[in-house]
Amino acid sequence: MTDLAKIERFTVTQKITLMVNRYEIRAVQPDGRPGELLAFAQQKRLAFKEQVTFYTDESRTTAVFGFKARQRIDLGATYDVTDASGQPIGWFRKDFAKSFLRSSWHLGTGGGIELFGTERNQNVAIARRLWELLPVLSDLPSPFVFHFDFTDPSGRVLFSSVRKRTLRDRYMIEVPGAELDGRVAAAMAVALDALQHR
Repeated sequence: MTDLAKIERFTVTQKITLMVNRYEIRAVQPDGRPGELLAFAQQKRLAFKEQVTFYTDESRTTAVFGFKARQRIDLGATYDVTDASGQPIGWFRKDFAKSFLRSSWHLGTGGGIELFGTERNQNVAIARRLWELLPVLSDLPSPFVFHFDFTDPSGRVLFSSVRKRTLRDRYMIEVPGAELDGRVAAAMAVALDALQHR
């Protein structure tokens, strides 16, 4: 089985059902198609999203990692990412001041590296916000796809999330050189989908 902690490329797909949102983390085959299942998470719809646990498969018997807010119902909450035994491997939080026009996040690792992530295209970010402000359109799926790049202090991109144009939310995740723990990247990628509108 592929080690998600050391992977450089994978997909995150959201499957929406009547009662729950499901997220599948999959390896990417050489031809670009989704490959083996690396992790699975399920979240009740309309539930507070302070905690998400990822499992090896849909049976949800073996946890592999997760993330949880340090505070409940706090717009500025920091989320801790933990491994299967509950040990911290990273954290993330939204930067609300910088997110007014362009969503921005801070992402930290267990090794002390801090990355700053923001939407790749500011014009798309503004157009998406205008779409969400219009009551008639706000419940419709946005035609604007958002991509995020996370850079280290020197400006190197160590993690990117690119949303694919599909009926379901599907993201291509790149972790160049596997310098960032793939579990932290996967947690952040799911949070970008689940927590984006907070």
